[in-house]
Amino acid sequence: MKVIIVSGPTACGKTKISIELAKKFNAEVVNFDSLLLYKEISIGTAKPTPHEMDGVVHHMIDVATISDPLNASSYAELALPIVNEIHARGKNVILTGGSGFYLQALLKGMYDSPTTPKEILQRSEDLYRREGITPFLEILKISDLESFKRYHENDHYRIRRAVEHFWTHGTPLSELRVSKDQENQTLKDGNIHGWKLCHIYLNIPRDEHLEIIRVRTQHMLQEGLLDEVRGLLHSGFTGAEKPLQSIGYKESLDYLAGKITSIEELIEKITISTRQLAKSQRTWFNREKEKLEFHPLSQRNEIFERVGEFLK
Repeated sequence: MKVIIVSGPTACGKTKISIELAKKFNAEVVNFDSLLLYKEISIGTAKPTPHEMDGVVHHMIDVATISDPLNASSYAELALPIVNEIHARGKNVILTGGSGFYLQALLKGMYDSPTTPKEILQRSEDLYRREGITPFLEILKISDLESFKRYHENDHYRIRRAVEHFWTHGTPLSELRVSKDQENQTLKDGNIHGWKLCHIYLNIPRDEHLEIIRVRTQHMLQEGLLDEVRGLLHSGFTGAEKPLQSIGYKESLDYLAGKITSIEELIEKITISTRQLAKSQRTWFNREKEKLEFHPLSQRNEIFERVGEFLK
């Protein structure tokens, strides 16, 4: 079974290239961007519209609600039968997104970690609501220094998950990660499904990419990002939901709360945060050696040639 992957940092043209590839090579798109999973958020996630999809079938978009977030393991459980069903119909599959951890979960499986008990989750939530992420960082620095060094201080979800794992098992989450990472040296060989992979990695020089990010941020605000966030708050969401703490939404919430005082400052903060996200995504995908790297604009023809060769 052959599977095409289109990955890369945020705002690098993955959606457009994937749709063009799908139309040319009789394929359907299976999303692995963690934020496109949620039906309530669209503008701040750059979710493709029906017009942009241009008749190409997309899967794993709008399959969850922000009040009940999907983790990578749940994503993989939902996505795997979809991939198999597409192939059973004689069509090709394009896995598209920037959430490398979700892609890894689908291709290689997850850490063998039991479900966190409800009382631990509640303890974590109570502490987080009272004191924020600071005590979790302090706990992690003592109990799991490798995870403390690995996770950016803004990655509240994974920091909390590591602390919750330590509270539950008394052992560092990094021990499980190291064991699993040894199995996951490459996404190309040894994926648990035996798929043959063609990994198209889209990348743009950083100065050029920064301007694209800034323009996209301005476009999101023009399209009504702040109204989208206001609507979510009016419908009963608090803003504390994990997807609403993502880039674009978190800053918009701060703007509506008066913590950011001008549209210019809002654009700058979203742009900077998006650039930082792109940097972390590059770091994640750079460890993957078995990929083909292309500029999505200047090397479009080369992308189509390589995918065509792979599918022959």
